[in-house]
Amino acid sequence: MTQQSQLRHNTADQDEQVLLGVDTHKDVHVAAVITSTGLLLDTRGFPTTREGYRQLLCWARAFGQLQRAGVECPGSYGAALTRYLHHERVTVTEVNQPDKAARRRHGKSDSIDAAAAARAVLSGRATATAKTTDGPVETVRLFKMAKSSAVKCRSMAINQLKAVLVAAEPTLRESLAGLRSHPLSERDRLVRAGWA
Repeated sequence: MTQQSQLRHNTADQDEQVLLGVDTHKDVHVAAVITSTGLLLDTRGFPTTREGYRQLLCWARAFGQLQRAGVECPGSYGAALTRYLHHERVTVTEVNQPDKAARRRHGKSDSIDAAAAARAVLSGRATATAKTTDGPVETVRLFKMAKSSAVKCRSMAINQLKAVLVAAEPTLRESLAGLRSHPLSERDRLVRAGWA
């Protein structure tokens, strides 16, 4: 279900270029549409679902020709929306951080941040093309993330085993003294399996 903004602004000519800005969140993305001169036309919230993305795009295109969008956090909360917009032939620009001066002047709200994302693209302050987070690069990133997590868990387990040995019986502690991490964890595995 979309969340309509309180005030509806002027509508653009259907032939006019408009820009979309999106402040992304886990459950609802707040979108703003501005004209090529920076005039805010409207803001609205949309659920982070496929149907919500479709509604967002239809709503934005109702104001004019939409070819560019500025999306905050396209690598996390905005990743699925970024892929959807790319698929619909909208050029997505990554907007990392709202303009701090504008935030001081106008305050902080999702609608203001969404409009600021669109204006960052319009002004040229944001120029990085958003990644689509798919394909071979994304696959390698997921494997690297899984490997890093496994290495961290292994290190934590070895550290816990060493901490347990500090209070172990002297005969056990002496039998394991001097073992490096890999033989120590291998010995622990064999003991748990009943082979050592």
